[in-house]
Amino acid sequence: MPKMNDRERLAKLAADQHKLAQEAASVRRALREHYGTLTADIAVEELSEREFRELLTQAIRIGGSQAVSTLRAISPVPAPSNDPPERRPSDEHGGAARRRPAPSPGAASPGDGASH
Repeated sequence: MPKMNDRERLAKLAADQHKLAQEAASVRRALREHYGTLTADIAVEELSEREFRELLTQAIRIGGSQAVSTLRAISPVPAPSNDPPERRPSDEHGGAARRRPAPSPGAASPGDGASH
């Protein structure tokens, strides 16, 4: 086999680089598609798209192992129940009822025109 000159070697290396870059992009795309299918079994609808993206971006940035151990260290928040909340008298008008002292017997209310 004849020896290649520098120009031919450079052209071959450039072609090899291009081929490897295409192969890397193909493998990267396949891996991302695989990870994307894994989310089908996860309740991602509980997060906004922005939260989901931020969560993954930060986890990837700090490293998967570090992110997992950090998240496991956080005490879990109790899951919201599907039962309606218990109704209390203060909830009847959409908020906490104001507590007023009971009027003394025979006292006039401000709206009945009695003078003080």
